[in-house]
Amino acid sequence: MTAYIAVSALSHEGLVRERNEDSLTVGPWTLCATVTTNPQSLLFPLGPPCVVAVADGLGGHPGGEVASALVARRLAAAGPDLDGEESVREALQSCNQAVYAAAGDTPELAAMGTTVAGLVLLEERVVVFNVGDSRVYRIVDGGLRRVSVDDSPPLPPGRRTTALITQSLGGSLGLTFVEPHIRSAPLAVGDRYLVCSDGLTDAVPEEELTALLGNPAEASERADGRAAFDLWKAAIEAGGPDNISLALVRIGA
Repeated sequence: MTAYIAVSALSHEGLVRERNEDSLTVGPWTLCATVTTNPQSLLFPLGPPCVVAVADGLGGHPGGEVASALVARRLAAAGPDLDGEESVREALQSCNQAVYAAAGDTPELAAMGTTVAGLVLLEERVVVFNVGDSRVYRIVDGGLRRVSVDDSPPLPPGRRTTALITQSLGGSLGLTFVEPHIRSAPLAVGDRYLVCSDGLTDAVPEEELTALLGNPAEASERADGRAAFDLWKAAIEAGGPDNISLALVRIGA
């Protein structure tokens, strides 16, 4: 049987923010600065490059939703040509330059920016990437393994999160180049990943995320959709202090 990629994704403004500045890319599909509480389930054949990414517009800057949507749409358009680490790096550099160019064309969008984190799923391997503090986890027996790298200062003892990030796509008044975190790993049937904005991870401890994701052996489209909803609900019950966007990815056969 042909292997496939199953994705359950949603994006929500949370309970405090006035608008949703997050955007999602899943293959050619994007969800930009809109709200859904029902996880969207999508299936793709495993083989052609497939991008799954979350872009989180910078709070406190103008145009965060514009920056995240621009990046989400550019990654969706570039997706079919992303065949390895170097092409992903070039795409992220291009996204960074596009955010600065758009901000330069519109004075009220000066210093707009966004984080991004995601996966490029290929036939036998996955490329993991991020800029900023949105995250990618591999879901493994017994827990979550973070495979992205937070661009943020070291945390003092007892602190789980920080409001500071050390690099983003855009986010400054003048063009600043970025150094994306990019790594590759083998990909096989049964592998599962979580891609999410910090509206989830700042609100819900990793131990709770693990419990809500359920038993990997029981994964299915229905179970993934339920788990995605439960993750969102946990962030809302924790106060929903930020926009919440997430995508659960599973390789099935």
